[in-house]
Formats: sequence, C-alpha cells, structure tokens
Amino acid sequence: MNRAITAGVLALVSAATGLVFAPAVSAAPQACVTQSLTTGGNGGVGTIRYKSATSTCGDLNLTYSDDSTSTLGDRYAGRLRNSSGVWSTCNKGYVWASDGSHSISDSTYWLCTDVRDNTPFTVASYYDGGDTVHIAH
Repeated sequence: MNRAITAGVLALVSAATGLVFAPAVSAAPQACVTQSLTTGGNGGVGTIRYKSATSTCGDLNLTYSDDSTSTLGDRYAGRLRNSSGVWSTCNKGYVWASDGSHSISDSTYWLCTDVRDNTPFTVASYYDGGDTVHIAH
C-alpha cells in the first residue's frame, strides 16, 4: 500500500475513533548489519566500512572468510581508524579462520568489541591481502 494512502487511512480512522495510531514504518534498530569487504595485507587497509549506527551489534564479527590464495584460510584482524586518521589493530589481534562461514555467536570471531557507531573499520589478512570477508556489525 502506498505510504501516502496509508497515512490518509490512519488519519481517517483516527478522526473516526479518536485514537492515535503509529505509522506502520518503524525506526527500530536492526539486530546486525552484514557487509562484505576485501582485506588489506598484514597491518594494512582494505575496503573501508563504517560501524552501523542503526544496529544493536556493538562488535565486528567475522561471519565468512575466503582466502584468495589458499584453500585453508588465513588470520584476520579488525582495524579501526581514530579521529586523527590513524589505523590501529583491535586488541584481539589476528585470529585464524578457515575458509567458509563462521557463527556470529562464536567469540573466536569477534574481531573488535564495543565499537562506536560510525567508526571507520577494515580487516587485515596476516599472510596476504585481497581476501573476501563478511563482517556483521
């Protein structure tokens, strides 16, 4: 249904009953947002994303990884950029991940914790850059 028509119907119902109805569209936060990115090399910068301001996830969670040069996997680290533009590796450091999917509930793959909304982040690969990873945040 068209949003303008819906608003008109709600207004009509509201006038007829005296009740106030909330719009059908909600601004409630999303549980987690997942984005794909390409990793940088060890200590480097790959694709830059921004920590979601509309999700209830406070961490950067590795949910998928695909090492571009090996069928085994790689070590991955979350990296954050501060307000001065300096990149730093999160306290967890590099964690081993085989190629494939990883559970969002497995703390092994929580690359960074308690990340502030809109913080720029990237992921680095220990052995080589250019890997594909999915980060839930």
